[in-house]
Amino acid sequence: MATSRLNGRPTTRATSKRSAGIVLYRRVDDALQVLLVHPGGPFWTGKDAGTWSIPKGEFAAGENALEAARREFREETGAAVQGEYLPLTPLRQPSGKVVHAWAVAGNWDPDRLRSNRFSIEWPRGSGHTREFPEVDRAAWFTLAQARSRITRGQAGFLDELAAVAERRPSE
Repeated sequence: MATSRLNGRPTTRATSKRSAGIVLYRRVDDALQVLLVHPGGPFWTGKDAGTWSIPKGEFAAGENALEAARREFREETGAAVQGEYLPLTPLRQPSGKVVHAWAVAGNWDPDRLRSNRFSIEWPRGSGHTREFPEVDRAAWFTLAQARSRITRGQAGFLDELAAVAERRPSE
């Protein structure tokens, strides 16, 4: 089994779950903003700080990570994203999952959110199945605002985005 290092820690590629996502960003009045999504479903109702995420999802072995990131963005927001995809350093999450991400400059109206849906038994043990959106909200945040809302394991993407965007001031 092959091993490598990620975030300075050894990882076994065959056993790591992987996700891929898009860090959509824009500039408004010289402030860098990032699009984050809030998970849908009953577990996340009323939770804000540390629960938001980049639009992302798991991908299978042999699947192209960038294509998976584009698919997941479309599934979670209802929108296709186009532009120059700038690869960011993959980050290992506290769960052990590795998230691969690409920064893309763009603009999108969160009021147009159309997320895919999932079904679970709710309330748990009730025997009733309910359907929920995978993402219940999307919003633009400055980097400072995003840092207080994004999941702990994805905060590194904001730091790297700031460095990338600094080298690309016209976007």
